[in-house]
Amino acid sequence: MAPPPRWLRREVFVGLALGQFVSLLITSTGFSSSELARRGVNAPTSQSLLNYILLALVYGGTLIYRRQHLTIKWYYYLLFGIIDVEANYIVVKAYQYTSLTSVMLLDCWSIPCVIVLTWLFLKTKYGLRKFIGVGVCVAGLVLVIFSDVHASDRAKGPNPLKGDLFVIGGSMLYAVSNVTEEYFVKKSNRVEVMAMLGVFGAIISGIQISILEQQELRSTHWNAGALFPFIGFALAMFLFYSTVPIILKICGATMLNLSLLTSDMWAVLIRIFAYHEKQTLLICRLIGCTSLLLPAQQSALSSTHTRAKRRLPKRTRRLQRLGMRRLQRGTAQHKFLVLEMMEQPPTRSFHQLLLPQGSMQLSTKQSL
Repeated sequence: MAPPPRWLRREVFVGLALGQFVSLLITSTGFSSSELARRGVNAPTSQSLLNYILLALVYGGTLIYRRQHLTIKWYYYLLFGIIDVEANYIVVKAYQYTSLTSVMLLDCWSIPCVIVLTWLFLKTKYGLRKFIGVGVCVAGLVLVIFSDVHASDRAKGPNPLKGDLFVIGGSMLYAVSNVTEEYFVKKSNRVEVMAMLGVFGAIISGIQISILEQQELRSTHWNAGALFPFIGFALAMFLFYSTVPIILKICGATMLNLSLLTSDMWAVLIRIFAYHEKQTLLICRLIGCTSLLLPAQQSALSSTHTRAKRRLPKRTRRLQRLGMRRLQRGTAQHKFLVLEMMEQPPTRSFHQLLLPQGSMQLSTKQSL
């Protein structure tokens, strides 16, 4: 029975479904951060602290219960934690200066960064199909930007340029974090990576809060309107961080970032059904965001195919080829020996045929 096509494989559908799940989670974190910024809560590191504590408690407890030793040095996890904490800080800080729409649009800058980093460090090979998918992504984003520019009721922040620069810088750090996490997950395991990220992320966030956000937390009026988005952000981030390693192991960092592009689609659906905003430009944005689903599928197909090709290391494949050549050479030599014995049976024994010609002459002289 012939194997099913690549696009019908189970891991492709699992990758696509999980990609849309984390896209919906990232949309909810965006709405939570935007609501906190609207209420005057300016504590981006504090928003991420609860997420890191949950990661440390859940996955760190699992790691201790299993009594597993670290497969990667702790200082690599420390660097990974610093990059991830600062990426979250910069992007969440951007909500204080620009709009939710601009943050979601400019966040796509992480895609070319991820492609370059995986090509340089993880030796990922990208085919024509994936570049076509990225082109479709850009076409969908053009429709989204068109609807955003022509929307007269767009909520602008106090300093949009500063917020946009924050998003671009955070997207680059997100790309470094995603590629590093993909390498760690494939070399180690998901529980260890999440546990160490939670431990070091919580420590770094605590130090940063004591330096930058101590006064802000004291002056914030904590009521139900501020606590619910704060806790919702932490829970959504915890589910996001728990799901991302599975996607990275199945499809890679490029697939993850392409899937996150559809967060605009979920944001549009929320605005249509929750806030009852039914406008022509909003529908145009929905069409543009829906077109981002296609490159995610194309990326899943090519990533699965590439991962299947790279399943064996290069040294193993080279040794296999060398072993096949030796086997073929030995088979040919065996055939030659059998034919020579059939032609001259009384002259030489099989043991003498296995020896080189010079060794046989030397043994003959020694016997004389």
